[in-house]
Amino acid sequence: MIEEIEISDLGVIAGATLPLGPGFTAITGETGAGKTMVVTALGLLLGGRADAATVRSGASNARVDGRWVVPESGAVSERVGEAGGDVDPFGSNGDAELTLGRTVTAEGRSRAQVGGRSAPVGVLSELSSHLVAVHGQSDQIRLRSQSAQRDALDRAAGADLDDALTRYRAAFDTWQSHSEELDSLTRDKTARESEAESLRAAMDEIEQAAPQPGEDEHLASTAERLTNLEELRLAAAGARESVSTELADGDDVLALIESARRSLERVVDVDETLQPIAEQLQNLSFMASETAGELSSYLASLDADDSHELEAINERRALLTALMRKHGPTLDDVIATLDRGSTRLLEIDGDSERIDALTEQVDVDAQELDAAASALTNVRRVTATRLGAAISDELSALAMPDATVVIEVTEKSEYTLSGRDTVAFLLRPHKGAEPRALSKGASGGELSRVMLAIEVVISASDPVPTYVFDEVDAGVGGAAAIEIGRRLALLARHAQVIVVTHLAQVAAFASNHLTVVKESDGLVTASSVTRLEGDARTAEMTRLLSGLADSDSGRAHAEELLELARPESKVIG
Repeated sequence: MIEEIEISDLGVIAGATLPLGPGFTAITGETGAGKTMVVTALGLLLGGRADAATVRSGASNARVDGRWVVPESGAVSERVGEAGGDVDPFGSNGDAELTLGRTVTAEGRSRAQVGGRSAPVGVLSELSSHLVAVHGQSDQIRLRSQSAQRDALDRAAGADLDDALTRYRAAFDTWQSHSEELDSLTRDKTARESEAESLRAAMDEIEQAAPQPGEDEHLASTAERLTNLEELRLAAAGARESVSTELADGDDVLALIESARRSLERVVDVDETLQPIAEQLQNLSFMASETAGELSSYLASLDADDSHELEAINERRALLTALMRKHGPTLDDVIATLDRGSTRLLEIDGDSERIDALTEQVDVDAQELDAAASALTNVRRVTATRLGAAISDELSALAMPDATVVIEVTEKSEYTLSGRDTVAFLLRPHKGAEPRALSKGASGGELSRVMLAIEVVISASDPVPTYVFDEVDAGVGGAAAIEIGRRLALLARHAQVIVVTHLAQVAAFASNHLTVVKESDGLVTASSVTRLEGDARTAEMTRLLSGLADSDSGRAHAEELLELARPESKVIG
C-alpha cells in the first residue's frame, strides 16, 4: 500500500504531497490542473520511461518520492535487499516501510533510489508487478488486444493455470530445442558432406606424405650443409693438416706439443713446479690427437656424390612447404590436422545417427506438447465460462443489466510460449444481439466498465495491493457512474484504490478525496494537492456536478450523493 507520494517540479506541479493510505482515494481537479501528473509521478516510481519534457519549466530536475507499506519478508523485501536497499520494520504485524525515489533531469537523465540506495531503474520495474496495477485509457485500448484478453483470463485462472502453464512451457522448451537442433542438422547436411569430403582428401594427402615433427627444420639444416659441401671439406682438411703429423713435415701442432713436453720432462726432476705444466702438455697432446681423428672421420663422411641427396631433400622440402601452405601455417599444424580431422569426421558421421534419433525424439516431444497444450486449453475454457459469467454479473451492477460477456478459447495449430490458444472476449450488449469482439463492438464507456468488472472479479483470485485507475469513468455518466463508484468502493475493501476522475458520482464513494489546485500569479502557473474534508469536499463535489462551487442546486445534489455513498465509502479493516 502507498502511504504517501511527494512530487517536486513535475509538469505544472511545483510541489505537492499526496496523503494516500488504505481505502479508496479519489483525485479530482479542473482540466489542466495536473491530475495526470499524479499518474505520471506514480509511473516514474514504478520504472516508467523518463521524459525531460515533464520537468517543470525553469527547474533543473523533477523528483518523485514514495513511501510504501510492504510485508517485512517476501518477494518485495528480498528484491530490495538484492539491490542493496533496506525496508524499515515497524509495529508487530510484520509490516515495513519502503521508500522509492526517482529523479529526472532537464537533460533527460534519470536516477532511481530503492530503500535508501541508488539502484538501476529496472529494479523499480521489477518491483512494480508486486506493488501496483495501473489502468488508464491506454489500457482500455489494450483490452481490445487478444494478448491482453488472454492475460486477464490467465490471471483469473490462478494456481490451476500456473501449474498447467509450467508443464506446458517445459514441454514447449524441450520440443523447441530438439526441433531447432534437428532443423539445423538437416539444413546443414550438404555443407557437412562437403566438409567431410574435403577433410578426407586433406588427410589422405597428409598421410601419404607422412611428415614428422621437426622434419622441416632438420631438412633445412641438411640442405644448408650439402649446399656448402666443398667449403666444408676444404676447411676440415686444412684443420686436420694443421694438427696431424700424417700430412705435415714435423711442424704441426702435435709435433710442437710433443717437443715442448719432452723439453720439460728432462728438467722436471730439477724443479717439481714444472710437473703440472708437463701434465697439461700431455693432455693437450691427447686432445689434439682426438681432434685430428674426429676431423678425419668428418672428412670421410663427406660423400663426393651428395648432390643427389641434396636434390631429394629439396623435393621433400617443397612437398612439406605445399602442405604447410594448405594446412599450416606450421608443420605441427599439418600433423595436428590428422587428429582434428579424425575427430571431426566422427562427429559428421555421427550426425546421420543423431538426425534419426532426433526425428524420433521430436515426434515424442510433439505428443507430450500436444497433451500439455490440451490441458492448458481445458483450464482456460473452464475459467472462461466462470469468468464470463462473473463479469456479466458485475456489468449488471455497473448499469449494463442486459450485457453479457462471452469468452471464447480457440485452439490454433501454432505453438507459442503461452500455448496454442486464441482468447477472445465478446460482448453481447443486449439479449438477441450477436456477441461481438470488444475490439469492434464496445464503446469507450463500455470498455471502461468491462475493465473495471474484470479487475473486481479477478481481485478475488489474483489480488494486487494497489489499483490505480486514470479516468476509468471516461465516456460514462449518470447511474452508470454511480455504479462505477460503488464497485470501486467494493474493490477498495480488499485493496488500495486510487482513481483520477472528473465525475462526482465516482468521487463520492472515496474515503480519501484529494484535489489538484492550479494557481497563477499572471506569470507562473503552479499546482498543488489538497486533502478535502467537510465543506471543502462538498464544494469540490458541487463544482464537479455543476461547474460552479457555490451553486445551491449543485450543492444539494452533492450532499445527496455523499450521503448516498457514505455507507460504502468507509475504510474496512
